[in-house]
Amino acid sequence: MLKLSQILVSRVFLAGTMVVLGGCGQKGDLYHPTEPAAAHRSTLPQTLTPEALKPKPPASAP
Repeated sequence: MLKLSQILVSRVFLAGTMVVLGGCGQKGDLYHPTEPAAAHRSTLPQTLTPEALKPKPPASAP
């Protein structure tokens, strides 16, 4: 049976490994794209709710 210290060390090692690997491939600062090509991209809320992308029907005049 594992001792408490062995469990603690393995958990700390696993958490540290996840933190180090979580940054793999990430370079530079995060930024919002400002190029013209990015103007018509969907935002995260629009991606999660596709109904937001559908055009709304025109309101009828009374």
